[in-house]
Amino acid sequence: MTIIRHNPDAVFPPYSNYSHAVEVRGDVRMLFISGLNGYRSDRVTMPESFEGQAEQIWQHLGTVLRAAEMGYGDLVSVRTYLAAPEYRAANTAIRARYLGDHCPSLTVVCSQLLDPAWKLELEAVAAR
Repeated sequence: MTIIRHNPDAVFPPYSNYSHAVEVRGDVRMLFISGLNGYRSDRVTMPESFEGQAEQIWQHLGTVLRAAEMGYGDLVSVRTYLAAPEYRAANTAIRARYLGDHCPSLTVVCSQLLDPAWKLELEAVAAR
């Protein structure tokens, strides 16, 4: 499998942990990860803070990736839904901690989430 990042000079420079487009070539396994929220494994409780929920979600994402014998470096696309724009900086910092220098395609959307207690939701696509 070959992953090619497309960041043309004619488009604005990529943000942190971001590629404008990620192309996957060759024989690959694709993993489409549904929206993850901050519930703990008991499916009842979740951290109240944005940071707590974000950490829980990235940990859940890692667990799902490992179940498919993949890791954060196999992510080709990540979409984050924030409940409010004030979470932007914390979201960026936490994402950078988990992705390091890996740069999948990214989208961040501010929207009303299904449950008012949710501060964010994250969905992703991984390939290997």
